[in-house]
Amino acid sequence: MTYLEKLAAIRSQMRSSAVDAYLIHSADPHMSEYLPAHYKCLEFACGFTGSAGVLVITQDFAGLWTDSRYFNQAEEQLKDTGYELVKLKIPHTPEYIQWLPKYAQIACNFKLLSVTLSALFKANHMQVSHADFLDPIWENRPELPSAPAFLLAEKYSGKPLVKKLEEVREVLSKTGATAHLISSLDDIAWLFNIRGTDVKCNPVVLSFCLILQDQVLLFIDKGKFTAADILEFSNAGVTLSAYGTVEAHLARLNLRETLLIDPKRTCTYLYNLVPEEVQVQLGINPSTHLKSVKNTTEISNFKQAMIRDGVAMTRFVKWLKENVEQEIITELSASEKLKGFRAEQDSFAGVSFDSIAGYKAHAALPHYMPTTVTDVQLKAEGMFLIDSGGQYYLGTTDITRMVILGPVTAEEKTDYTLVLKGLIEGSSAQFPTGTCGYQLDGIIRKPLWDHARNYGHGTGHGVGYFLNVHEGPQSISPDNLPIPFLPGMVTSIEPGIYRPGKHGVRIENLVLTVAAAQSDFGSFLSSETITIAMIDTEAIDITLLEQRHINWLNNYHEFVIRELKPHLTTEELSWLIRNTFLRSL
Repeated sequence: MTYLEKLAAIRSQMRSSAVDAYLIHSADPHMSEYLPAHYKCLEFACGFTGSAGVLVITQDFAGLWTDSRYFNQAEEQLKDTGYELVKLKIPHTPEYIQWLPKYAQIACNFKLLSVTLSALFKANHMQVSHADFLDPIWENRPELPSAPAFLLAEKYSGKPLVKKLEEVREVLSKTGATAHLISSLDDIAWLFNIRGTDVKCNPVVLSFCLILQDQVLLFIDKGKFTAADILEFSNAGVTLSAYGTVEAHLARLNLRETLLIDPKRTCTYLYNLVPEEVQVQLGINPSTHLKSVKNTTEISNFKQAMIRDGVAMTRFVKWLKENVEQEIITELSASEKLKGFRAEQDSFAGVSFDSIAGYKAHAALPHYMPTTVTDVQLKAEGMFLIDSGGQYYLGTTDITRMVILGPVTAEEKTDYTLVLKGLIEGSSAQFPTGTCGYQLDGIIRKPLWDHARNYGHGTGHGVGYFLNVHEGPQSISPDNLPIPFLPGMVTSIEPGIYRPGKHGVRIENLVLTVAAAQSDFGSFLSSETITIAMIDTEAIDITLLEQRHINWLNNYHEFVIRELKPHLTTEELSWLIRNTFLRSL
């Protein structure tokens, strides 16, 4: 079926069911950002491959609501599909709710609708019913993944699942909850030390978990594990049950239970199965907070992963600069080359996301991913943006670097330097304990604001340990999120400047929140940069920096050289040293 035929088939079902508006959310029953093929509903319906969006279909209109990261991509992918792009004014907000007629008959698949969103509809006096209009027309729909999974050894996790369960139960007892449903895949993977390949780039396994006072039920495909793994679960007091049986267990919950669920990470379909007599408590999964603070083993391993990633990045940048005039290199082939350098590293398990690799004007698209149609050749001029990462048993990496391939314009140099300046300001800031991401966001953006520049995406996100590259609960953005930074959190800092049709700049490091100082005014925290890779100095306008910025960069490069030296050849080390340090003012 063409996209137009699919749209017509959906509208036909809407008429038969007396539905005025049908919604298709980019989600799965676990409220995941990245989805298994079985749940890539937006891609099936309209061809859009971005990681965030909602389709709204009526009889005379069909639109995709998405944010500025995907405007250009969406306009290209929606051509001749019958759908129009509706540009979100504020990212990650359900602005389509205000567009919908208040008394319309609205339907969507409740397995793709979070409890939080469901409550928003009710708050706006809008009734939404459950319907799945995709499955009847989705021929050869991909099956749910069945690849093997495994348990992560304690030398990587730093903590046995028994201990983690104790910590979660301790939080539950403080809140008064006697039962807890977990739907989010990375929370379950962390809690049970499970890793797998059910979702591309995210080492998670499709599963649900129900923690009760006297038992722990893990709803997962038992066939994914070895007999030894199953015995380890049993010894820890964990009962394995088939993935699909979570529905029946929820429906017959003890009526005296107080059930804690995370409304942002639980689908409405499961929520509606809970007996009305069961008291429901809404709150963030305790595991979300617990896993955001890395333990000493995870922190130590993370730093080892960064060394491996830094070696790969060094070899990649050296190869690219030396060969861009010698052979045909494109955005796609460069991404594959970097993946190859990472694959050579010990403990590598795959990439943490599909690389964002944009040359010149393509770099102005914050989430541009080259395809065989859009791929372009790199030349010895301008800038190449590569935002990439690796999954290692030792941790997850996420790094963005600009590779200067040749002469750049004065505007490009200014933008590059201001983005670097923002990164340095955020990386070197000392802040009081209790500081939240929106406060740090302003510190990082100020060098850009001073020159009337800005960017439309967030400045930083949490990063999992051999888990999802995007992890909460902390973030750095203008959103007034009341989540304070804590020692042990790993977060990205990634300011940018984007000029459509011309160029884009983004530089990203990961930082570890650490204790910094104690004074009469309380305790203070700071950020320890743990990404270990050179920052190209060829496009820096030194007149825009203060001496402290130059000192930071030189000190950072001393750190990079010191950490990578034992792992590089003599030639690679010599090249790295020649291409790093900045002269003083």
